[in-house]
Amino acid sequence: MLSILNAAALIGIDALKVTVEINVTSGIPSFTVVGLPDNAIRESRERILTAIRNSGFIIPPKKITVNLAPADIKKEGTAFDLPIAVGLLGSLDLISNRFADTLIMGELALDGSLRRINGALPVAIMAGKEHIKRLIVPLPNAPEAAVAVSASNGSTIEVYGVESLNETVALMAGVILPNPVTVNVAELFEGVQEYPVDFADIKGQGAAKKALEIAAAGGHNVIMIGPPGSGKTMLAKGLPGILPPLGFEESLETTKIYSVANLLEKDRPLMVRRPFRSPHHTTSNVALIGGGATAKPGEVSLAHNGILFLDELPEFSRNALEVLRQPLEDREAIVSRIAITTKYPAGFMLIAAMNPSPAGALKDRDGNLTAPPRMIQRYLSKISGPLLDRIDIHIDVPKVDNSALFVASLAESSATIRERVISARNIQQRRFASTVSPKIYTNAQMNTRQIKSFCHLDRESSQKLMDAMNRMNLSARAHDRIIKVSRTIADLDNSEKIAMKHLIQAIQYRNLDRDFWSF
Repeated sequence: MLSILNAAALIGIDALKVTVEINVTSGIPSFTVVGLPDNAIRESRERILTAIRNSGFIIPPKKITVNLAPADIKKEGTAFDLPIAVGLLGSLDLISNRFADTLIMGELALDGSLRRINGALPVAIMAGKEHIKRLIVPLPNAPEAAVAVSASNGSTIEVYGVESLNETVALMAGVILPNPVTVNVAELFEGVQEYPVDFADIKGQGAAKKALEIAAAGGHNVIMIGPPGSGKTMLAKGLPGILPPLGFEESLETTKIYSVANLLEKDRPLMVRRPFRSPHHTTSNVALIGGGATAKPGEVSLAHNGILFLDELPEFSRNALEVLRQPLEDREAIVSRIAITTKYPAGFMLIAAMNPSPAGALKDRDGNLTAPPRMIQRYLSKISGPLLDRIDIHIDVPKVDNSALFVASLAESSATIRERVISARNIQQRRFASTVSPKIYTNAQMNTRQIKSFCHLDRESSQKLMDAMNRMNLSARAHDRIIKVSRTIADLDNSEKIAMKHLIQAIQYRNLDRDFWSF
C-alpha cells in the first residue's frame, strides 16, 4: 500500500517542500530509501524500525520502499525519521492514511521519543506558503515554528509540538486535541536587555566614539589601530548598544540562519538582539565563510544584521582575510559543493582591531621602534590593500592618558547616541524607500548609480576630493567609500546636502591609506 505525506529539505536558509512516498509490498524483506538521501537518512532504517517497535507497533516482514521527491535535490539530516515512520504506519494500515494537509518533521530516538531538529523556522515559513494546514514538529521546535505564523500574511497554519511517535499518531488520529502552539512576538522583543558595555563607561577616546557613531548610522565597516590596552575591544563591544534595535523582518532573517545552524537558544525562539560574533584568529577559512560537508553557514553569515569583530586582525591567516572580500562587497556568502551551490546572507558590519606592531605598541617610551622595521612591515603586510579598501572608516586609537582613568566620566551614554543613530537611519530609510532589487537600508549599501543620485558634491568639494585622492594615492573604491561616509555624516547633521566639512571629516577617516606603512 502507498502512503504519501509532506516533509521539507533545507536549501541554505530556506526550505523546499519534499513529498515522502512510502510503498509496502510483499516480497523479500528490505528497507530502501531513494531520492538523493545523505548518509544520515540511509542510516535511518534501524532507527525508525526500532522506534516503531518500541512504541508498541508490530512491523511484519515486507518490502519497504521510500522515495523522497523531487529526486534531484539532495536531502540531508535526520528530520525525515518521523515522516517516514508515520508514512510506514499508514502504509501498513496501522494508523489513518490521511496526510494531505499535514507536514511532519522530527528525529526519532530508539525509544520512540523525538529530538530537536534544525531549521524549524524556515520549514514553517515554507509550509505557510504551500498552504499546509497543520505542522507537526518536536516539542522543543514548536515555539520557533510558531514564530512563522506571526510572520505570515493571513496563513492559517497550526503548529503542534509532540514528544514521541505515539503522541504524533494520537494527534493525527484525533485521540488528543491539544491547542496549537502560539508565540507572542511582542513579548519577546520586550524582554531585550541592554548590552553589557555602555559608551559612558569607556574613558576618553572621544574621536573613536564619534567614528563608531558614524559607522553605526551608516552601516560602515571600521578598522581600529592602536597599542594594547587603548580600549579597542571595549569600543567594539560597546558598538551593538548604539545600533538601532532589530526590526521584525531582520530578526526573522537572522533567526533563520541560527535555526539552520542549530544555534538558537532553547528558551528564545527568535533572535531579538543584533548578533555580535568574535571568532578567534585561528579560525579557518571554512569556519569564517561557511562550508564543510553539509555547507553550513560561517561566521560572516552568523553575523548577518549584526557585527563581525576580528580582534588582532594581522594574526588571522592571509587566506582567511582574503575570503572576506567577496561577502564584504556582495553582502552574501556563496558556498559551492559538487552537488549544490548555497547562498547565505552576510550583511554584517566588519569591526577590526589591530596593533601597529607585532610587539604591541609601535614605539617605546623613548620613541624607539619596538620591533625591527622589516618585522613590522611583514606584520602589517598581512592586511592587503584590496581588503583595506573595503573598510570605510580607519580609526587611530591612541593610549588613554592615565589621568583620564581617575576622572569621573561625563561621556554620553549609549542610549543617547543610539537616538541620533536611529534618526540618521530613518533618513536613509526614506531616501532608499523606492529601491527594489536589491533592497538597501543604509548608506554603506549604495552602489555607484545610487551614489550619483543621492550624494551630490559641488565643484569645490569635488576638487577637494580629487586633491586628497592624488595626495593619498587612493583607489576608486576608496573614493566611493569616502562619499558614502560623508553622506552619513551629513545625515547625522540633518543636512540634505553634503557640505565641505562633511567631506573633509570623511577624508580624515582614510588616514591609514596614507600612514599605514609609515613608521
